[in-house]
Amino acid sequence: MSNNNNISGLDARLKKIPIFYGWIVVAIVFITMGIGVNVRTSFSLLYPSILQEFGWDRATTAAAFTIGFISAGAFSPIIGRIMDFSAPRYLLSASALMVSAGLVLSIYATEPWHIYLTLGVMMIGTGVVMTYVGHSMFLPNWFEQKRGLAIGLAFSGVGIGSVFLMPILQSTISESGWRSACLLMAVLLVVVVVPLNLILQRKSPDELGLKPDGEEQDVLTGQTVRVIADAIVDTEWTQTDWTLKKAMKTGSFWWLCLTCSSGLYAWYAVQIHQTKYLIETGISPLEASFALGFVGFAGILGQIYFGHLSDRIGREWVWTLASSGFALCYLMLLMMEDNSHSALLYAMVTVQGGLGYALAAIFGSMPADLFQGRRYGEILGVVSLIALMGGGVGPYVTGYLYDLNGNYRAAFWLAFAICLVSIFSVWMTAPRKRRLVAGQAEKRAASIVTDQEGV
Repeated sequence: MSNNNNISGLDARLKKIPIFYGWIVVAIVFITMGIGVNVRTSFSLLYPSILQEFGWDRATTAAAFTIGFISAGAFSPIIGRIMDFSAPRYLLSASALMVSAGLVLSIYATEPWHIYLTLGVMMIGTGVVMTYVGHSMFLPNWFEQKRGLAIGLAFSGVGIGSVFLMPILQSTISESGWRSACLLMAVLLVVVVVPLNLILQRKSPDELGLKPDGEEQDVLTGQTVRVIADAIVDTEWTQTDWTLKKAMKTGSFWWLCLTCSSGLYAWYAVQIHQTKYLIETGISPLEASFALGFVGFAGILGQIYFGHLSDRIGREWVWTLASSGFALCYLMLLMMEDNSHSALLYAMVTVQGGLGYALAAIFGSMPADLFQGRRYGEILGVVSLIALMGGGVGPYVTGYLYDLNGNYRAAFWLAFAICLVSIFSVWMTAPRKRRLVAGQAEKRAASIVTDQEGV
């Protein structure tokens, strides 16, 4: 509740922690995603071993990821609706337990549908709560002026986690098999993610009687006052009490869906097939796993810097830079078919992570800029459903085109074109026409002051 007198005993103690609690929320998300998202990404490392053991074709095996993403998309509107009325700490803890169960059950798999159910529906599908989608449903509540920076910092945990976790998992797979790696990930989720979220995670500053970073209490009147420049461009839009039905009647909603779905197509089409492709170009499995980890490492600085930059210059420009990073990545992968030199390899993973992964910070910020309100979780859930369909289709189509042509050339050119679609779509979504980011608002305010002084 927002009334300080009605705060629970634990929440009252949490409020007394001598730093702004929003940054504690960021730290919890950082750790949760460092483990949770990389558990999902680990499918790229499990993929070659599963192919080798069972002898299934690539499309059949990669379909586990596609099924997982489709189920994650189907779950997203439900999760969003629950998130509007419930505490995320319960959903996050339940998600971690369900993913752990899927990982443990996967070790008994003997048929494709076993993998689809355990590593697909249970690991990737129910794990959506621990990813960018689930956290984007409540993390923006804690920040206004520094929303992009905060989300970029929180989501950079994926990069830190990948640097440490991916090589460990690859070594475990090489030494003990993919089943041992699944058990290791299950233990990490139960021991770290569940207690951390169940005890400390909170949905919004209101729960602790606090305010987001863009507001502070006037010590004399006790009234909330704005400390940032006015960001409103379309007053009627920002004053609308957005519901899913109202949002779906706007062009911005559908352009946002296309922006996010095409962005996730580009992201996951390369992520799932990258390790296998690199090995086939002559790169060792261990170096390929380090390359996958380096993508996440490059994404650390990229997400933080570009998340902050999006608070200054706008979401559209940063999404354009990020999508351009994936486009460059695909061009470099095509070049690597005939030249697998390490310099080209690390240039490719640098632009993929350093630029491309900045999409995550905008994915969490841009929908809130447009449709923030009491039903935001439900709206983001449907946007995520459509976006995850793009992310799920990407690996399957890429595998299908490989099976059809015997190489990845057509698949990578298709993904390159989809990057261009994503860039066009974000400018049509145009969040700047509804609400400015802090830097744009300050620039506009300074311009108004200058004009007034000139008069």
